[in-house]
Amino acid sequence: MKIVIALDSFKGVLTAESACQAVADGILKIAPETKIIIKPMADGGEGTASAILSARSDGKWIPVKVSGPLPERRVKAGLVWLKKDKTAVVEMASANGLPLLDKSEQNPLKTSTYGTGELIKAAIKYGAKHIFLAIGGSATVDGGVGAATALGWQFLDIRNKPVKHGGGHLLDIAHIIPPTSINMPPVTILCDVTNPLCGDNGAARVFGPQKGATPSMVKQLNAGLSHLAKLIKKQFNQNISSLPCGGAAGGLGAGGRVFFNAKLTSGINTIMEISKLSHALIGSNWCITGEGCFDNQSLHGKVVSGVSLLAKKFGVPVVVFAGLVKVKPALYKAYGIREAIATHDPAMPMSRVIRNEQRHLCQTAMQWFSKHLRWE
Repeated sequence: MKIVIALDSFKGVLTAESACQAVADGILKIAPETKIIIKPMADGGEGTASAILSARSDGKWIPVKVSGPLPERRVKAGLVWLKKDKTAVVEMASANGLPLLDKSEQNPLKTSTYGTGELIKAAIKYGAKHIFLAIGGSATVDGGVGAATALGWQFLDIRNKPVKHGGGHLLDIAHIIPPTSINMPPVTILCDVTNPLCGDNGAARVFGPQKGATPSMVKQLNAGLSHLAKLIKKQFNQNISSLPCGGAAGGLGAGGRVFFNAKLTSGINTIMEISKLSHALIGSNWCITGEGCFDNQSLHGKVVSGVSLLAKKFGVPVVVFAGLVKVKPALYKAYGIREAIATHDPAMPMSRVIRNEQRHLCQTAMQWFSKHLRWE
């Protein structure tokens, strides 16, 4: 029996590596002879750097202290350095991610991507010939203006003064001045959503409330992103308002296309390629994937959908283990998922989930294996 385990992190509870190991431990308790292949996954959000680090033997973590989501606060972030091809992996969640703020501090009018720009700058100084920029999990809706500012771009108001940080000041921008010299290596932005920058499905309206935006803030942020897009169209003749993936990370996807000349691509597809998941699936009897909450969004550019669709190509059945399951069987079975199993009661307090989720995952794996596979 050969089983591939390819889970995402259970955000705020377990890393992808810990989640995968818990499932492996459960199966091996029932059948220690089972061949287990662990492939920690990510989709461009939190945990992407770690997933790439686990997939590459030449990788190492480089700590870097940068500005946090609130730019006056410094945070301990870093980047992954891949020695063989001199590639840096920058995960914006480590610098400007939502988990770095208390609930009361979440305010996308004030939060900035400046620290992400500082990480990119550190990667360039380290000698990066290519940068993977993972942009999921952000606390920001500033169109990437903060990150660009850290790399020498100027955003000036009508008095030719630099605008302040945060999505609340995008409407103040009257003129954009590029750096006099740009020493930017190729940048590939890893996205976990396909939303455009502006409009009903844009960064502000879809993701702003998740980052602490009130309805009035959402209206202001959408107006600010629209204003930024019009300025960029006028000055640089680039249309970013409807760019697929442009709304990722509060518009850093669209901003990165202009300010870093970046290529936008699927995070999960890139991680699956780097980790050689296709090779692992060959000849496998089952693939186990999952995440903290399996909902309809999981089926659009996230780990579960990416892994399931790839496994389907190889004829490998898939089971999903998730803290919560909110997708109906008729929907997930279209992706080749045979079963989706919740690891805990939805009424369980989060404090208890955090303490026990690793054990819950292990027990879920044991119960599933005993039920489905013991006599195969």
